[in-house]
Amino acid sequence: MRVDAPVPAPGPARLRTALTAFFAVDGFLFAGWVVRIPAIKAQTGASAGELGLALLGVSAGAVATMMLTGRLCGRFGNHRVTVVSAALVSLGVTLPPLTHSALALGLVLLVFGSAYGAINVAMNSAAVDLVAALRRPVMPGFHAAFSLGGMLGAGTGGLVAGSLSATRHLLLLAVIGLAVTAVAGRALLSRPAPPPAAGRSGPPSTGAGRNGPEGSGGAQGPRGPGGSHRGVVAVLGLIALCTAYGEGALADWSALHLTQSLGAGPGLAAAGYSVFALAMTVGRLSGTVLLQRLGQVRALVAGGAAAAAGMLLGALAPNVWLALAGFVVTGLGLANIFPVAIGRAGALAGPRGVAAASTLGYGGMLLGPVAIGFVAEWTSLTAALTTVAALAAVAAAVACAARRVI
Repeated sequence: MRVDAPVPAPGPARLRTALTAFFAVDGFLFAGWVVRIPAIKAQTGASAGELGLALLGVSAGAVATMMLTGRLCGRFGNHRVTVVSAALVSLGVTLPPLTHSALALGLVLLVFGSAYGAINVAMNSAAVDLVAALRRPVMPGFHAAFSLGGMLGAGTGGLVAGSLSATRHLLLLAVIGLAVTAVAGRALLSRPAPPPAAGRSGPPSTGAGRNGPEGSGGAQGPRGPGGSHRGVVAVLGLIALCTAYGEGALADWSALHLTQSLGAGPGLAAAGYSVFALAMTVGRLSGTVLLQRLGQVRALVAGGAAAAAGMLLGALAPNVWLALAGFVVTGLGLANIFPVAIGRAGALAGPRGVAAASTLGYGGMLLGPVAIGFVAEWTSLTAALTTVAALAAVAAAVACAARRVI
């Protein structure tokens, strides 16, 4: 009797492809929802202030569930939680078009945000373990996939906005998300995750040493349970917060700065965030090579310094083209700081480290747009945007000061 050989479990390359798909679909779904916000606003009849409060539901839900997700990953495994969270995000994106008031929108966005926060912790935790198994600094590549997915989702959403209702568009996104989850999830669930990074010794999750490329003075492995690294994880979370602050601020205020401060037309003003996002994507695609050459600490310091200089140019430039150049430099500088900080936190303390650093980081993304608005009212939008440069410089200074422990 012929006995079929067992089908081999997917290797690291296939796992990397599957995780890349989850990062990409997460960005795709989120961007698809964002481009339909004007239609949802009209449907609910919300004022600008009411819509702003409702939109806080996404960030509030994400931040509220991140620490819980870290514990769930420790109990059920990163792969399972990633797949379940991806399915929930896909289903959650269909909820906003079903609402007809700002209150209802805020409540469903809490649900959507909770799923969004969960998948970000789970897939980053899974990526940390895979990076440790590969022993190569490929974490920026996963975040580049998120950025590319976001660009594709926003572009596709813009194309279909005139022909598809928000309900049909977001339902289509849900179908795509569930299909990707089914295919990529099979690869994740058919193979156990590599041993958790918190239980390893050797290079950190970036695959680079403290002060140089891999093999040139790598950090010591984790010394014990995640609790022994709480201080370092908090430092990494602070670095993530400082850079996420800039991402959130530029997403919401770059176009208004170009219009209000520099007199740009609507089309040119819209290019502000586009060039920033494109620079972020390019920076992340080249992040592995950068980390192999510089190491994680030098990459953090150089990235923060570049972002600070770029944002000073972007905020204080006397014309639109210099401001756009500043946004490009800012995007390149910020590109790899968040992935490195989250990856290193996971290498030290596992999923709970990812959750703690992510909570601080996404808190910065929530804080940025609000803080810019308040400072702009007190002074000017130009002055307010210089706070992005200030916090990028803080991130560089903190990374330099903590170079012996991170």
